[in-house]
Amino acid sequence: MQFNKILVRATNWLGDAVMSIPALQALRECFPSAHIAILARPWVASLYGREPFCDELIGYEAPKGWRGLREKRELASQLKRREFDCAVLFQNAFEAAAIARGANIPVRIGYARDGRSLLLTHAIRTPLKGETPQHQRFYYLELLKRAGVIDRYPLDKPIVLHGSVAAAENGRKLLLKAGLTQPVIGISPGAAYGGAKRWLPQRFAEAAVHLARERRGAVAVFGSREEQEIAERVRESVAARDVKCMNLAGSTALADFIHIAAACDLFLTNDSGPMHVASALGVPTVAIFGATDDEATGPTGLHSRVVREPVECSPCLLRECPIDHRCMTRVTAERVAAAANTLVGIGKA
Repeated sequence: MQFNKILVRATNWLGDAVMSIPALQALRECFPSAHIAILARPWVASLYGREPFCDELIGYEAPKGWRGLREKRELASQLKRREFDCAVLFQNAFEAAAIARGANIPVRIGYARDGRSLLLTHAIRTPLKGETPQHQRFYYLELLKRAGVIDRYPLDKPIVLHGSVAAAENGRKLLLKAGLTQPVIGISPGAAYGGAKRWLPQRFAEAAVHLARERRGAVAVFGSREEQEIAERVRESVAARDVKCMNLAGSTALADFIHIAAACDLFLTNDSGPMHVASALGVPTVAIFGATDDEATGPTGLHSRVVREPVECSPCLLRECPIDHRCMTRVTAERVAAAANTLVGIGKA
């Protein structure tokens, strides 16, 4: 295969976006001189835009479903004029394939999901359990392999975001402007999927206070606009123990979050998009898992630690716990702080 203009339909969620990075890096290695454009939703676009594989970002803001039909037709028409010769669809929805077909892109690669096989030139069978390595990053790499784009992929290479040193330098300036001096413990107490993935806010505060006092540092709490309340509960609890803490939830764009997260000395988090970002930036990251499977969606690299309680019902993959949330309530703040301290000396990748 040889392509000059490649369109990639990006995934919609931050965690999935980070886990697709190795596949995009592999695509660039295969086609070093091709023009690679990333079609992405605005809330994940800046993650891709800072990476060397991305030559162009194309914003995708059409509403979901039939309400966005006019916008999708217009987008397909615009893409048709661009004359892309290949579309790689990491997003699994029918509409991704419909837009690529409407744009008359001659090679359309994607998994055969959501009833879209007839719209694809390369409708790739979705891997069955056990056919590929378990981590989600291999799902995207396997698409390229099964389509014949790449021959193989490494099994032990962690996810790495580009430019972490420069990002950390910018992040330190932003933290200083916000009134926080190093070292800073970052906390992400939310999780978009549901409450079952969330460790107790009070425990996040306790672990952060312990670590900040050891390091004579401060705490920064991150999250989306919808997570401002839970982030504020953490901030109040930390501040009540005379540790400087700032709630940045809902007030930082993704580009700024990437910089600030890169500047953190430690990052404590649930299974979430921020977890993937921090880990891929090489920040020492401790992730608390319960309802979800860390072997499938956990952080990668030597600078990450997963803390989980091995209870009989975990991982259940449910949005909300129907019983007593034992997978999370049995994880103590002391245990998380101890896991963070094992990362001291490893430093940032």
